[in-house]
Amino acid sequence: MGIRSGAQYIQSMRDLDADIWFDGRRIANVTAEPVFRAPIREIARLYDMQFDSAVQDRITHISPETGERVSNAFLIPHSQDDLMAHRRLFEAWAEATFGLMGRSPDFLNISLTSMRANESYFRQFSAEGADNLISYYRYVRDNDLFLTHALIGPQGDRSKPSHQQEDPYLNLGVVEETGAGLVVRGAKLLATLAPITEELIVYPFPGLQPGDERYALAFAIPISTPGLRIVCREAMQDGLRPVWDHPLASRFEEMDAVVIFHDVLIPRERVFLYGNVAAANNLYPKTGLWQHPSHQTAVRGLVKLSLAAGVAIKVANAIGADSFLHIQHSLGQVVQNVEIVKSLLECAERNAVTTPSGEVRPEPQALQTIRGVLSETYPRIIELIQVFGAGGLLQLPTQADFAHPELTPDLARYYRGRPGVASEERVRLFKLAWDLCGEAFGQRLIQYERYYAGDPVRLRAMHYQVYPKDELLRRVDRVLDEAKTLSGELSSPQRRQTLPTS
Repeated sequence: MGIRSGAQYIQSMRDLDADIWFDGRRIANVTAEPVFRAPIREIARLYDMQFDSAVQDRITHISPETGERVSNAFLIPHSQDDLMAHRRLFEAWAEATFGLMGRSPDFLNISLTSMRANESYFRQFSAEGADNLISYYRYVRDNDLFLTHALIGPQGDRSKPSHQQEDPYLNLGVVEETGAGLVVRGAKLLATLAPITEELIVYPFPGLQPGDERYALAFAIPISTPGLRIVCREAMQDGLRPVWDHPLASRFEEMDAVVIFHDVLIPRERVFLYGNVAAANNLYPKTGLWQHPSHQTAVRGLVKLSLAAGVAIKVANAIGADSFLHIQHSLGQVVQNVEIVKSLLECAERNAVTTPSGEVRPEPQALQTIRGVLSETYPRIIELIQVFGAGGLLQLPTQADFAHPELTPDLARYYRGRPGVASEERVRLFKLAWDLCGEAFGQRLIQYERYYAGDPVRLRAMHYQVYPKDELLRRVDRVLDEAKTLSGELSSPQRRQTLPTS
């Protein structure tokens, strides 16, 4: 089949028969639920882009294995050109969603492709698991499916590993091995967009300890698998807000969910890894699983950061605040942060590394630095929007107000900005800003960016631990060695006698 259209995706959502819970109700048809309607529409738009002649050749390619047109997310990169084919897809879809949908289909499709490119890693531990992975990759690629994933367990007692929790099945673990597969019980989070996806993939996040063998799992199952329950968080918007008043929240709400497994059977052919703690912990560092998805994250994050930067600049300009030196200084930091991320992204691509198997991966240090920068700079820009907008963000009329003739003269007079910025223009801009910096929708975006890849403190410490420091240290040693040599030469009697005198 290859690429599919938005209409085909929507039909798949209509046919979905999964155990989805939202606001105390079991949802029978996600396409009929207001809170899911807009994000379904936005995902469908992404699928339709694959058939748009203006971009089709930039974001899709003909699979040499099947002869069908497939997404660039399924391209195993063996060259710089292949890596840039990934970039073109990531960029097109991020621009279409303004970088606000962190779990668009390309994210997990590239993750799956990364695992497929490193099937030899899985084969070290299980030939059957590696074969299963290859088959699953082909199934997702050839049907253009939409996946969600869940990597970490409920917070519980963070001071203890999974096998020492009071409830041994708080975290997802194997209850029983059968001839048909693995029976699993427990929970995983955070499954973003889970209610409007078709497949769930689970793989281990580093940090398992000896004794955690039953939790060392990598597998994939349909969202509609019996015993799998999806419990959604409270909505950040009700799905009924007008786009005029909420230009972002009304369109890009990404529902997050906890996935709960009530003794779910994972078929043998869907199991990729099981029972080996070391293999589970090394999955990220020993494969491209974090580099290629991090490439997608970096592209999407740059688009999102650029949107926030543009809003900060326009808000300051709309009321003339950008004429003040301290505001210009803050805006200078904003644009410099955008340029830093842009430069790091290009560095990661230009300095791509080729593995012994011929896979081309973005340079890891630049990608890891982007994650650290984004987790701090995005919240900072949002804070500046709050500062620049000040009380003006709290007194915004609605589209209905502007439509009422009795209110029109007052709104035109008292809601305008600096000369040249009419009241409606300023109000719509400030509503866009409020979606990003004040609404629950925007607060979720901040929290999402802070913890997108995990605890930023731990991630930065881990980056330090694995960073290749030898070159930095050699330079320090050279300074000390030269100083020692020079000190010895200058302190010798013979050297002192030959020194010129003034």
